[in-house]
Amino acid sequence: MSAASSPFDWKIRVYYEDTDTGGVVFYANYLKFFERARTEWLRSFGFQQQQLAATTGAIFVVKNTNVDYLSPARLDDELRLTVVVEKLRNASMQFTQEAWRLPSGDGEPRLLARGSITVVCVDQATFRLRPIPDELLTCIKKTT
Repeated sequence: MSAASSPFDWKIRVYYEDTDTGGVVFYANYLKFFERARTEWLRSFGFQQQQLAATTGAIFVVKNTNVDYLSPARLDDELRLTVVVEKLRNASMQFTQEAWRLPSGDGEPRLLARGSITVVCVDQATFRLRPIPDELLTCIKKTT
């Protein structure tokens, strides 16, 4: 399946720990933000990573990332992170994710970073590829 899903949005605030000495978000932290947004996206279907691992033995690992950094986020900015499933396969998902700065007053949101992230489903014990659990796969397909 390769139809894009409806976007999932999740808001976060930039904290001091997310920034460098200049008060700008450290580039690698966008990957953390994207990971958190994907975790919340999964929760929106009623699934938690620990529970999924305990009941099915399935865990998700990142296979590939590619991020374009367009504009800096700064301390105290409010960000909107988006998650879109671009490609859904039996054992993998390719996401497009974006980080947007929300305006604090008048103004328009600004795109800060865009990433393409490929996640694969593996068996928790062997780390070998395995199918995405059917119940989760069914939920994801409903959004595409």
